[in-house]
Amino acid sequence: MDGLKATPVPAPDHPRRRWTSMAAVAVIVGVAGAVATAAFANGGSPRAALPGAEAAANTGTSNRPAVPTAGASALSAPAASAGATGALHAYAAQANPVPGVSAAETTCGGPSGQGYWLVASDGGIFTFGAAGFYGSTGGTRLNRPIVGLAPSVDGRGYWLVASDGGIFSFGDAGFLGSAGAIHLNSPIVAMAATTDGRGYWLVAADGGVFSYGDAAFYGSTGAMRLNQPIVGIAPTADGRGYWLVASDGGIFAFGDAVFYGSTGAVRLNSPIVGIAPDRNGDGYELIATDGGIFGFGGSAFYGSTGGTHLNRPIVGGAGTFQGNGYTLAASDGGIFTFGDSHFCGSSGAVRLAQPVVGIAPF
Repeated sequence: MDGLKATPVPAPDHPRRRWTSMAAVAVIVGVAGAVATAAFANGGSPRAALPGAEAAANTGTSNRPAVPTAGASALSAPAASAGATGALHAYAAQANPVPGVSAAETTCGGPSGQGYWLVASDGGIFTFGAAGFYGSTGGTRLNRPIVGLAPSVDGRGYWLVASDGGIFSFGDAGFLGSAGAIHLNSPIVAMAATTDGRGYWLVAADGGVFSYGDAAFYGSTGAMRLNQPIVGIAPTADGRGYWLVASDGGIFAFGDAVFYGSTGAVRLNSPIVGIAPDRNGDGYELIATDGGIFGFGGSAFYGSTGGTHLNRPIVGGAGTFQGNGYTLAASDGGIFTFGDSHFCGSSGAVRLAQPVVGIAPF
């Protein structure tokens, strides 16, 4: 059932609380090169939560080294065609085509430095810059692959989520519940943490939403017939709502989340894989597998890889602490930085046991 609640577990008060832009970090199941058709649809696919399973395999190394090399990534595609609903700012104009080299030694270290985590489908964690390593499932046999990562409020821990809704918590990220023992109608594709770090949401490919800790349930698309599957979730600035995004760029707003536009009526060169909200909550960016960026509301466009030939597809993106840039990650661990985002390293030159499926900012 939608909106499953777990008992809240209090988290410690942290002296240093950072704002982070939550990007969807999800793998699209069976949607390659999708063409967007419509943002909304009706119909039914009831989302019953029946008792179920937690287990299946994948192995890998526990902690992989942070290799400071720029990684090229993903499919090539020309710019997408216009015609979005809402204020679409940019599609795939190219800026900052060479990832990274911006004073990493002075901006990627220390308590106020930038950094990010990459997570692979086996739960292997790659840490860069100021982001710390607190554990992984890289050496664990998993029932289902990892599909997402969310950091704790102070960046001293993180949660991993598997496609069966299993939750793995590390560092000061507390375990608040999971959907691992529930029979799901559709696999989990992404997660997002609440602003105080005392709760999180899981979202499934059919748009069913599962809330834990102090994360409130504001609605879902679990009972709707969708044109394309949901691939990501992002909370509003105050945590009293969230956006769901589908692989065609359709946007579904719940709670106090405002609809600023979508690419649901636009023919896309490559499917959407994630959403990153603006820091002040007045807009969001959608991220495609070719690295094309679609901005709505008050979001600013800082560049994309939409016109670049990539070695591997983009799987996620994250906004910076200041909110004036973003970082894109490819499935080979390649990193692409735009705006005030700094390149702190990548796994683009490392042979990976399993592909990278997501990124989270420190």
